Amino acid sequence: MAEITLDTVSKSFGAVKVIDDISLTVAAGEFVVFLGPSGSGKSTLLRMIAGLETIDSGRLEIGGRESQNLAPGQRNVAMVFQNYALYPHMSVRENMAFGLRNIRMAPDEITRRVEEAARILEMDALLDRRPAQLSGGQRQRVAIGRAIVKEPAAFLFDEPLSNLDAALRVRTRVELAELHQRMQSTMIYVTHDQTEAMTMADRIVVLNDCRIEQIGTPMEVYTAPATRFVAGFIGSPAMNFLPVQIEGSAAVLADGARVPLTVAPEGAAELGIRPEAVQVVGPDEAVVTGEARVVEHLGDRTLIYAVLPGGAEIIAQDGGRSTVAPGDAVPLRFDTSQLHLFDAAGRALPAA
Repeated sequence: MAEITLDTVSKSFGAVKVIDDISLTVAAGEFVVFLGPSGSGKSTLLRMIAGLETIDSGRLEIGGRESQNLAPGQRNVAMVFQNYALYPHMSVRENMAFGLRNIRMAPDEITRRVEEAARILEMDALLDRRPAQLSGGQRQRVAIGRAIVKEPAAFLFDEPLSNLDAALRVRTRVELAELHQRMQSTMIYVTHDQTEAMTMADRIVVLNDCRIEQIGTPMEVYTAPATRFVAGFIGSPAMNFLPVQIEGSAAVLADGARVPLTVAPEGAAELGIRPEAVQVVGPDEAVVTGEARVVEHLGDRTLIYAVLPGGAEIIAQDGGRSTVAPGDAVPLRFDTSQLHLFDAAGRALPAA
């Protein structure tokens, strides 16, 4: 395992800047996820670490060695791509050994590494099969095994679960998390899927518009988003955003309803609150009453899409046996311990 350090790295394609002065340290043995929408620069950043894209400016260190000018094969990292890229005419064993044979490694060492990788991935019984005889998840494990046999300083994953169906993605996600726990290797994983990021990462690097918006543990980026973008990108369904006017110790909604705050600057702002913190209550407990437009019964919970008197839309969460129906008046109360405020630039402000 190795520490990976990026120091003010930048990358442009012609006049278009795709990575803008990013600095980041991935600790040895850490599982870090690069999360962001399409075009945010996450895959480009990963490819810069791997050496598949050049670094225009800045420094890259892998295991304490300056690496930005090294060829990909000299960086001691292994990359697992979205496309498995297995040789169809080769067995699993041959696919995993192919790269080691190319560098003329001793046959006994190749056998040891392949069998050890197969044991780690629980693929011992599949070594003599060809890719056509494997499921999608098994093929992905072969691709990971091909990386493991290199015994790299770090593993780089570029959206490796994108081609799998929903059920298989969940199972493979768990397998990857278990693999990291067993190997304790440095891993960087790129995805646009927040569920993958939240369930696997030690830390999440949220990227947007070629820059880092926030770095933190999964619960830090969920409970204390640094920007409006992070607040809206993390969480499903997304956080509610309501325009408010801060007056004294309250946020005043468009219809005049007042939400108590502990600390907040005066003036216009945007109030953020997650659906699970918007509770359906009795009329006497309500801060505001909305009209239900759509009701989604999800078994353990019910999501209510409502419109407030001032015209703002809001998503509330009720119990699984909720009796709310479209068209009903829905009394709502906000959990003031879970409020967020954002200024006009999208930066988080102190709130309740």
